[in-house]
Amino acid sequence: MDQTKIWDYFQNEEATGDAFAGAWTRYEFLSRHIKPGMSVLNIGVGRGGLEAILLQQGAVVSCLDPSEKSIENLRKLFGLDDRARVGFSQAMPFTDGQFDAVIMSEVLEHLNDEMLRATLSEVSRVLKSGGRFIGTVPADETLLDNQVVCPHCGEPFHRWGHIQTFSRSRLSQMLGSCFNKVMLSRHFFGDARTLNWKGRIVLIIKKVMVGLGIKGSGETYFFSARNK
Repeated sequence: MDQTKIWDYFQNEEATGDAFAGAWTRYEFLSRHIKPGMSVLNIGVGRGGLEAILLQQGAVVSCLDPSEKSIENLRKLFGLDDRARVGFSQAMPFTDGQFDAVIMSEVLEHLNDEMLRATLSEVSRVLKSGGRFIGTVPADETLLDNQVVCPHCGEPFHRWGHIQTFSRSRLSQMLGSCFNKVMLSRHFFGDARTLNWKGRIVLIIKKVMVGLGIKGSGETYFFSARNK
């Protein structure tokens, strides 16, 4: 599966703007872990929502994405110039020890095993000693639940391009192999501003359930780890 085609479409076609409508609360949550003046690399830009928040709060933001159109849009929108780069997480066009923090939110689940190993190595390389790797992944996702079939070629595929699933133990073990002080927490991110009153009630119930440790679908693991 060519993931670049999927995300070039969702990130750049106006008709798909709602695909990122519910991401704002997740971006706000991630931004709380970044202090003003920190040098931050965000990998996987979406439509630039996280970059906008980080820049507003005074971070020095760089970003990386395979989509040339998305990166060009962010360069123009935020004046990032060479701090916005086209490329892949498994071979980053940045120097060793360049960043205080690297963010990968809803990205790791799109990488095969080889890419995942290379990506973790690259994150460690571009982070400063003691720098933080933070992000999110879907929690305990059953990939078959979102499998669809191409009407043209008949090939089955995950509707969002996910090829990895993460349990708490797998995510902890994976991050612990490359980083120190791994911390995980489970969340349900939903934006009440995009919901009607029924949706807001469901959102409140979901958040209460997560707080009580009752697992459900559509939830997310937040992770934070320190570079060695």
